Amino acid sequence: MAENSAHTHHALDYIEIGVTDIHAAKSFYSSAFGWTFNDYGPAYVGIRGKGVADESEVGGFRLDAEVKLGGPLVLLYSSDLEASVEAVHNAGGEVTQTPYDFPGGRRFHFQDPSGNELGVWSSS
Repeated sequence: MAENSAHTHHALDYIEIGVTDIHAAKSFYSSAFGWTFNDYGPAYVGIRGKGVADESEVGGFRLDAEVKLGGPLVLLYSSDLEASVEAVHNAGGEVTQTPYDFPGGRRFHFQDPSGNELGVWSSS
């Protein structure tokens, strides 16, 4: 499978931040930092990359009624999602959400041995 030139296999690629109010989050980050957004509906908004040449998305806000302390969801990119699922499993991680479709492709979530949750996504 060819590597997508905009993404690097298994590199940090996208950060999701859980918020309890999408509108308030957009208002705050727009006012404080000048961020702009791509709206995908009432439960998700993409964060456009400030300073990125094409302003592609670098993160997003996801509606989460029970935002937990611990920070954003870090997403890695994969050129082979199924192989990444297997690699996580073989390394001792726990897949918490099996691969699923989303508007940008497919992804899964896992916990590392310390309990940190991360996601891995692929455009295909």
